[in-house]
Amino acid sequence: MTQNSCDYTVPRAPVRVIPRNRRSVTGFLSWRGEQSIQYESTLERDFVLRQEFSLAVSQVISQPCTFPFITSTGRAAEYTPDFLVVYAADSAPLRYQRRPMLVEVKPESEWREHWREWLPKWKAARRYAASQGWSFRIMDESRIRTQALANIQFLRRYRNNSYPSQESDWIVESVRELGAATFDYLLAKHFQGIYTAEGVGHLWSLLASRQLDCDICLPLGGDTELWVPDET
Repeated sequence: MTQNSCDYTVPRAPVRVIPRNRRSVTGFLSWRGEQSIQYESTLERDFVLRQEFSLAVSQVISQPCTFPFITSTGRAAEYTPDFLVVYAADSAPLRYQRRPMLVEVKPESEWREHWREWLPKWKAARRYAASQGWSFRIMDESRIRTQALANIQFLRRYRNNSYPSQESDWIVESVRELGAATFDYLLAKHFQGIYTAEGVGHLWSLLASRQLDCDICLPLGGDTELWVPDET
């Protein structure tokens, strides 16, 4: 593990490779075209999709660490949480920077059924995370499969669309000058008549590629307010 200026440690690579499992969906998800992140279920895949879209997140590490714990029956065991989420540094003082978050992804039905059995390893996870300068959270579908995820899945169809870079720069600069503008306003300003349909795709593409930003937790539509992401 490496140490950084925010007084927390970050692992270099996964400590465990997820084996193929016929009972669940396993695979790899491309992370911003730079690396692949392995997942062990569709819920884990959706969690990674949500993190990839967030400009506040710089890295997600699958199977980041393993540590010992004592089960509820007194047996010695080891636990490997699902992910470590590392956040991008911003302009805030170091003491206000977000700590990396150790994450266990579990369907709500499973953790409700097994919470007494799994409580010792989750307590161990909180202790281990604190020792590394991290936090620990359990994420289920109520926190993952939200309106934000639905929006992200919608935008993914526009992510690889190609448009003239000069036109994209023109739109982005227009939004920068305005501070913020609605989708419909930008469509009317930059694309009229026969170019309207192309304009719809172009604007969603700028949002999908993170050249523009919005409140991803709200439904997307003509009244969606767009702005240029903070570059700090």
